[in-house]
Amino acid sequence: MSIEEIAVIGGGNGALTAAGDMSLAGFKVRMWSAIPEELDRIFDTHTIKVRGIGRTGEAKIDLVTRDLGEAMRGAEVILSMSPAFTQEVLAKSMGPYLEDGQILFLSPGSMGSYLMGKNFKENGYDKDIAIAEPGTLPYLTRKTDKDAVLVSGDTVKLPVGVFPSKKTEETIEILKELYPSIHPVENALSVALLNVGPIIHSVLMLLNTGPIEHFDSWDIHNEGTTASVKKLILSHDEERIALRKALGFTSHHYPFSDHYDQDSDEDWMYGRKAHKDLVKSESWRESLHFGYRYITEDVKCNLALLCSIADLIQFQVPIARSLLTLIGSIVDEDFITTGRTMRYLGLGDKSIEEVTDILRDGFSGGI
Repeated sequence: MSIEEIAVIGGGNGALTAAGDMSLAGFKVRMWSAIPEELDRIFDTHTIKVRGIGRTGEAKIDLVTRDLGEAMRGAEVILSMSPAFTQEVLAKSMGPYLEDGQILFLSPGSMGSYLMGKNFKENGYDKDIAIAEPGTLPYLTRKTDKDAVLVSGDTVKLPVGVFPSKKTEETIEILKELYPSIHPVENALSVALLNVGPIIHSVLMLLNTGPIEHFDSWDIHNEGTTASVKKLILSHDEERIALRKALGFTSHHYPFSDHYDQDSDEDWMYGRKAHKDLVKSESWRESLHFGYRYITEDVKCNLALLCSIADLIQFQVPIARSLLTLIGSIVDEDFITTGRTMRYLGLGDKSIEEVTDILRDGFSGGI
């Protein structure tokens, strides 16, 4: 299969970067956002300015539309770069326009492939599609204007899980046309536990609470990442890796220590220089708060999910549990009750073997 048409869903950092990058790579790109004003300038110019690492230049977008069906119809691949907490609403909007044979690529994923597939099935949208999710966004990137992005990192290794996992081989082969750095992992649960957003951002937000609430903007990846902060991040990450091993996953665990260590024998997802380039770009000096995506997505969706997966096999993750509790105390929310847990997904009463079977086979009669 040769990809010609790509639909990009969203209007944030990742969506603009993906649309610009795919256009510069020679694909025909359509864009749609649930928040149309995000694309106001691009509606007029059909242009995204891409600077930094990787493909750069003025990228021409073939179609910018307010009609989701127009964006999706005929697209072989749909790249959804919208936050994980929007996936259920997005599934209801996208369902009527799905077509057999399409690939939906969710970045971030956070078990969103299963969640959206379940939503499609429950609402009668039984299509022969595959839903893929990567371990991280393909780019380290930030919008610098309504129609411009600065990319400070590209993935050199991009692990991807597919739902249902029986479609993994054929789906990965197609997606490599877009991102050659892609490689498969066992399933959607495996790749959810490769997402280090909940590992790094939970610690950085909690231990930088003072400066976040004191300064108008703060760079948690530069001034906020001291030796002691990094030590807790790496201990937290060791729990994640131990949980993956306890579940029997053998695909590369991507220890976050490789991200910090430029002399590591192993490339991390963004390569050896990514952390240095990220800090150097100064694109992460932001106005932060505890309603930010680092909390509403990385903690409420991802960290709560990690803790609930551990509960499923009675595995202890004391650092993760403490972070979830402490941040919950700050925002007055019990994330185990309100977050994206295995129980929330409808999998809380299943054994890990039953979960694996569902993730492999999907739902009868469609995804």
